[in-house]
Formats: sequence, C-alpha cells, structure tokens
Amino acid sequence: MVAGTALTGCAQQRDADVYTVMNSSTDESYHRWDAEAMARCGKRLGVTIEQQSVPAAQVMTKALRMASSKSLPDIVQFDASEMPTFAEAGGLIDLRTLGLSTEAIPEGIVDFGSYQGTYYGAARSVNTLALFYNKDILDRAGVKVPATWAELRRAAKKLTQGKRYGLALSAGGAEDGVFQFTPFMWSNGGDETKLDGPRVVEALDYWKSLLADGSLSKSTVNWTQADVNDQFMAGNAAMMINGPWQVETLNTKKSLDWGIAQIPVPEPGADSVGPLGGAVLTVPNTGDEARERTAGRIVACLAGEKEQLTYALNSWMVPANSEAAAVWRERVPELDALADQVAAARSRTAKLGAGWPSVSLALQSAFQSALTGQSSEAALGRAQQRATSGNRGTRT
Repeated sequence: MVAGTALTGCAQQRDADVYTVMNSSTDESYHRWDAEAMARCGKRLGVTIEQQSVPAAQVMTKALRMASSKSLPDIVQFDASEMPTFAEAGGLIDLRTLGLSTEAIPEGIVDFGSYQGTYYGAARSVNTLALFYNKDILDRAGVKVPATWAELRRAAKKLTQGKRYGLALSAGGAEDGVFQFTPFMWSNGGDETKLDGPRVVEALDYWKSLLADGSLSKSTVNWTQADVNDQFMAGNAAMMINGPWQVETLNTKKSLDWGIAQIPVPEPGADSVGPLGGAVLTVPNTGDEARERTAGRIVACLAGEKEQLTYALNSWMVPANSEAAAVWRERVPELDALADQVAAARSRTAKLGAGWPSVSLALQSAFQSALTGQSSEAALGRAQQRATSGNRGTRT
C-alpha cells in the first residue's frame, strides 16, 4: 500500500518548543502514565511534549494520511508489527544516527525495533504471552502446573467440568489469534516462512486436539484476548493463555488467586519461545533535521532506564532495558516467569519484515478453517499459498 510513497517533508509551521507524540494510549490509565512521563521528559529537555492518542487500529492509517499531507508528528508510537511497513517506505529515521544506543538492550528486543538491520523503533517495555492459572481450581483438582504439551492436555481435560473449560485461548480471525499461536508454532520448531511445514501442522493439530477433548470452548474461534480474560475471571476457564496487560484487570477481583508460568512446550527441556509484543517509539522523516534531533532526545528520555521502569511497573510489562528488567524482577517477583518468557521471545517481523501482515491474515483464515472441521494440513496449505501470493515482491 505504501511502497514507493514519499513519506518525507514537513509543510506545516510548528511551534519551536512544542513536540507531538502520536500513540494509541486511549485507555485512561495508559494516557495518564504517558502524559506524566512526557511532562517529566519535557521538563528535563526544556520543551513541551503533547500527546495525541488514537485507537491502535488507526495509528498506521492516520500516520499515512499525515505523511501525504506533510503534517507528521515528531514521534509516532507504532505497534512493532506495523513499524516495518512504514520503515520500508522510507518514512523513519535510524535512531542510532540520532544518538540512541542499544548497548543495554537484548538482541531480540533490538530486532523487535529494527527493519533490515536498521534500528528505527525504541521499545520502553515489551510483553509476551504466558500461562495463567487459577490456583484454587488446580489445587482442588490435584493438578500440577503443566510444563509440556502432554501435561497441558491432560490437565485441561481433567479441569474441564460443567460450564468450566480447562483452558481458554484466542484463535479468532485477528492478530490476537496469530499472536497466541506463535508460541506453539515456534516452540515446536515451526516457521512463518513455511506455514505448511510439518511442525506448524503439528502445532495446529495440537490446538485441534484440545478442542476435540472438549477442553476448549467452540467459541475459541471468535474470542479476542480480552474475551479470554473475561472467561478466566468469571471462573469459566481454569487456565488461559494471555499477557501481562490483563494483570491490572485480574487484580480487581480480590477473590481470584492466580499464578503465572511459561507456556508449555512439546517436549521436556525445550525452549518456550513466545512472541514479543508491544510498541516502539519512532522518529518520522519530516525533513526538519533540527526537530528530528530533538525528537531523538525525547525518545531517548522516554525509553531511558528510569522511565522504562516506571512505565513497566505501572503497566505490568517487562522493561526493554536489561538493567531495568533486573530491578523489575525484584519488584514484581510474581511475574518472574514472564521475564523468563521474554528472554527467549521473538519478534513476529524479524524474518519477514513488512511481509508479516500477509502471513498473519493467512494464518487467521487457517485457524477458522481447521478449528471448524478442515484438516490442519489442508488449511495451512492454503495459508501458505495465500501468504506467498500476498508477499510476492515484498522485500524481507
């Protein structure tokens, strides 16, 4: 959609001391946390930083419209899976040229904010998925927290009683479902470059086995991750696959005693490889080098160790900076398993870059087909054809 589009240029007159950050912090809590961080960084740098929040699904389209009218904000916070699309069109500045360092950032998180080896996006915090479980339900049933696929299948089957399912996850026709499938695909040795490979088929067959056991609700194909959390909180699921963004909501139900563990793996000793999620702060290529340099200083402040820790403790995410993450582990030991999961996590766009959206759409269609009756092999075969067609001509 944006290939070959000129995304540079700054036509509007701007207040020299006012800088704008466009993000998706429409939630009241996140908007307030961001506003407070921007106020602190603005005071430190001697500028005013204004926040412009739009729904997450609209960030990319709004940024493209603003680029075409040469009215881009100074900083855009993209979902990391969308950033490569904007970077591919030449719309972003290499943050290293603006003085940002990646020295204390794990390689996987640097890749998370990079496209074709260039560092365009600084993450303040990252997230991934984990296995959440209801301690009371597992204890009453005498079920240990599962660590392997076989253990998870047995536990989910035993914990399924009446209206309660053993496990809840999202396999809906949206990015939520793809995000939740990647730990099963990657931990099993599958790869997004070959969706019809045997390891990917095995992972989808595993999901089908849980459905066939009755351990998953048939509504799984329609659920978002928020729906999954609602089911878990209502006592309709003993375990769920979800992320740390649900913790604040979980903690509102004082009677719910929940725990967290790494997502089970196919065989004992295998690495649990989940997806890195979250957003990255980028500096658009506006053509105004002086403003771009100051925007880089703002990103460096917002993504600095101190601000990362504050943001992560508020949002229950994991700091991207390894030193901040070490402090975070001490402050929230109950989420230690999440930090371990992040350490082995991967960026969805690391291999395919701007080609990821085509793969995601193909997988979404495959889930709907396979979980409603079609064989995993046939569904993923069609998905591979769709992905290849959608990525034709895409640079990776």
